[in-house]
Amino acid sequence: MDLTDKNHYDKASSLEYLSVSLFKEFMKCEAAAYAELKGEWLPERDETPLLVGNYIHSYFESPEAHEAFLDRKDAKGVSNRDKMLNKRIKKEKVLKKDFKVADTLIERMAADNNFMQLYGAGDKEVIVTGEINGIKWKGKIDSLRLDLGKFFDIKTNKDLHGKNWVFKDGRNLPTTFVEAYGYHLQMALYRELIFQQFGVSCEPVIFGVSKQDPPELMTIHFETEEMQDLLYDGLATIQEYQEHIKAVIDGKEEPRGCGMCDYCRSKSSFANNIYGALDIPLR
Repeated sequence: MDLTDKNHYDKASSLEYLSVSLFKEFMKCEAAAYAELKGEWLPERDETPLLVGNYIHSYFESPEAHEAFLDRKDAKGVSNRDKMLNKRIKKEKVLKKDFKVADTLIERMAADNNFMQLYGAGDKEVIVTGEINGIKWKGKIDSLRLDLGKFFDIKTNKDLHGKNWVFKDGRNLPTTFVEAYGYHLQMALYRELIFQQFGVSCEPVIFGVSKQDPPELMTIHFETEEMQDLLYDGLATIQEYQEHIKAVIDGKEEPRGCGMCDYCRSKSSFANNIYGALDIPLR
């Protein structure tokens, strides 16, 4: 299957290609991710964070892309433009708080010359595909600068300095939002896919933006040996788990439930969910 903007996020393409988002869902709970992929489970999610992210990305892609995003309608015929409005205020069109914040972030980013010269001049939303040990992967690059040997990704976060946690060596350890949210894994994969598709070695750069007032702008690189090790760890994680995940998607192996998510709770019963008093899994 050749990927385009129209089918990149289709379920059919996810059956053929792994993506970072799908990989992370399977890492959380294979059973829930598999059921959702097959259309057997529709989790309730707040779509606002995704809409805010697309709102910001489309703005810096092009005016046409931004308008297309605003006018895009869901299965119920509701446009993204309408979803952004505060329904409690009926006399006039007022944006929800999240999108007012997004406008502030956009204004700060657009006024930053370094960002506009680097990110703004790149090729936007570039689809990349490739293989990791024979398994197909797909990705979409926010802004690609082959001429500079770099690619750029916008990441928003409540607080760029907030303490996050990652489970390592049998315990929870403090870390940055980059590692906690698996962005290092995404950057490592995209670097590999870009090299496979274009034959150019590119280094990732994250433009981090906080949702504070005023927002903080931060350029996040992976240039040091320690940061390169983080990228290698991300790719190693993919290589360790991808074969099993693809086998589950293809129906060759049974998905394992985490036992604690919404999906697993919905499938629990006194007959199939049995633990000793001190053996109950903890979050």
